[in-house]
Amino acid sequence: MAEFVYPPVIGAALTAFRALDVRIKTVGAEHIPARGGAVLVSNHISYLDFLFAGLGAYRGGKRKTRFMAKDDVFKHRISGPLMRGMKHIPVDRTDGQPAYEAAVRALKAGEVVGVFPEATISRSFMLKKFKTGAARMAADSGTPLLPVVLWGTQQLWTKGRPKTLTKRHVPVTIMIGEPIHLGPNDKPVMVTRRLRAAMSEMLDQAQREYPAKPSGGDDTWWLPAHLGGTAPTLEVAEAEDEAEALARAERRAARG
Repeated sequence: MAEFVYPPVIGAALTAFRALDVRIKTVGAEHIPARGGAVLVSNHISYLDFLFAGLGAYRGGKRKTRFMAKDDVFKHRISGPLMRGMKHIPVDRTDGQPAYEAAVRALKAGEVVGVFPEATISRSFMLKKFKTGAARMAADSGTPLLPVVLWGTQQLWTKGRPKTLTKRHVPVTIMIGEPIHLGPNDKPVMVTRRLRAAMSEMLDQAQREYPAKPSGGDDTWWLPAHLGGTAPTLEVAEAEDEAEALARAERRAARG
């Protein structure tokens, strides 16, 4: 079923991007493995990142990425059938082990599995702390890690900002790095550090080479603070995330 659902979804997304003149630049497509399993690891700055990260793998070799996503998306009457049809992997945040095992099975079967190791969107647009799940999946399945960095997607739809899905002429960079192959003695924590360091260099390059600039003083929100933008610093963003998580936990407790 996935092969009947995935290509039309990609086609519909590309049609929409062309209509809006979203200027997609893919760098490093040659690093997409032609076959075999791989853990595609992407930064997370937009609600649309799975589309663009998946597009990078699809352009690089017609690989279809099965993303791990929270199970709420699979319960939606519109997105649910699409997510299931494309064989994405639902994650129950109260018990992630079944999703982990499903991902490892897919990797061993030769699939590309997509992971956002920061877990949630980065409000600072810089890399947050990485969870070690991607490295553990790569080790358990004997597959490489494939680092991917996105830049520009935050201008379309991100946390704490209104949707601007009809914004035209937005440049989007999809940068794919060299696969990271794990050795038998590699520890997930150390591999995760290597992965984050590599993606940090890629993100810096994507930001430096990005062709667009803010259109005015009120358009600096999508730039990180160290580049002169008004996005919160990583430390401030982490504090906001913690406050949001606490408020969410309190609401769940109040509901019983």
